[in-house]
Amino acid sequence: MTEIDVAQCVVTPRQVTVALGGPEQQSRDATTTGWTVYAPPGTEVLTTDQARIRGTVYPITGEPSVWDRNPFSGLRGPVQFDADRPHG
Repeated sequence: MTEIDVAQCVVTPRQVTVALGGPEQQSRDATTTGWTVYAPPGTEVLTTDQARIRGTVYPITGEPSVWDRNPFSGLRGPVQFDADRPHG
């Protein structure tokens, strides 16, 4: 496996609302299930790849999305993908 650094990514926590009173609630309204990553235009990401975020390796889930050009600036948009916390 080859590891490639991708600079200037924006990484945001992705959360889901848990069922009230469920075992995963533990006095919380939401739980972080993974990350949404916005990588620079032209970044190549496959669903078989993994992402190292804050020192932990996460599998890429779902199909990466390539944003279209901004109609106002003409600039290319980011490549967006999700990296989920492994379960098990």
